[in-house]
Amino acid sequence: MTVEPATGPEPQSVLSPLTTAAIFLVATVDEGGEQSVRDLLADLPGLQRSYGFGAPDGRLSCVAAVGSDAWGRLFGGPRPAELHPFEELAGRRHRAVSTPGDLLFHIRATRQDLCFGLAAEIMDRLRGSVTVADEVQGFKYLDVRDLMGFVDGTENPQGRAAVDAVLVAGEDADFAGGSYVIVQKYLHDLDAWNALPVEAQEKVIGRTKLTNVELDEPASHVSLNTVTDEDGEERQILRDNMPFGSPGRGEFGTYFIGYSRTPEVTEEMLRNMFLGTPDATHDRILDFSTAVTGTLFFAPSADFLDDLPEPPAAAAAERPVPHTRTESPEGTGADGTLGIGDLNRSTAP
Repeated sequence: MTVEPATGPEPQSVLSPLTTAAIFLVATVDEGGEQSVRDLLADLPGLQRSYGFGAPDGRLSCVAAVGSDAWGRLFGGPRPAELHPFEELAGRRHRAVSTPGDLLFHIRATRQDLCFGLAAEIMDRLRGSVTVADEVQGFKYLDVRDLMGFVDGTENPQGRAAVDAVLVAGEDADFAGGSYVIVQKYLHDLDAWNALPVEAQEKVIGRTKLTNVELDEPASHVSLNTVTDEDGEERQILRDNMPFGSPGRGEFGTYFIGYSRTPEVTEEMLRNMFLGTPDATHDRILDFSTAVTGTLFFAPSADFLDDLPEPPAAAAAERPVPHTRTESPEGTGADGTLGIGDLNRSTAP
């Protein structure tokens, strides 16, 4: 069941339940393509309704998010307080790469054809205005397992806890109802992974493979992704990871996508994984899974998309222009006049 915040701007469908199909589209905005992107973002809720109307049981939804480099190109005025480029992490053995991405479209449904149709419409609208950096079609695998054979997403917050963990509130009032989202595409070496005994796999993950029971393993993937605040309370994110792959190409992976009220929670988890902790030099799952992308975005509220801020040029034109009087020696202006009413106008940055 989708949970909406009690008050404040309406979020996008960030809190929608997990689905059986998804498409993740990451794109960069071409020079001169800003207006086409703005037009698409404004029309996106209507496109989603149109494609989903004939299949209400399909639960079609789409979350649009914008990266740090593109925000100032698309919108004038303030920007989300914690929006910044994804920070690359270079550990002793493994690296979390930072890759380009101005736009993220996270399209979900119970049917892949609905995801496909909406993705095709989005790209038709943006053709010539953006360059696709990555496209992944995700699917539900067995009983919500990843391709390594373990249940994924067990610890997602529910209800009010999900709202508190995921949606920006009064700490950044201009962007209340929005959410930060980090995506990473991981490729798995399944031959090496499946060569491990099940018991060894369970120690790496920190859960039993068959029954999904958490184990007491301080250096496990589960432990390294459990972070707490100064009071010992767990800080949570909302994961909507999906398996993807191509057996013909020998490609098997997990698309990680984590929504959070502040990106620092997900970033701390990633630091634990790649840089290590006192209990572990690194997350041992990285010995079998390689991150090939990494990007940070902000998904603004649905109200924000419904009433986009002015573009940067228009917003700048509306700002008051400061006026400073030019003083010249002996009361004369640079052109030899008395300088009465002579103003030196400079445009605000």
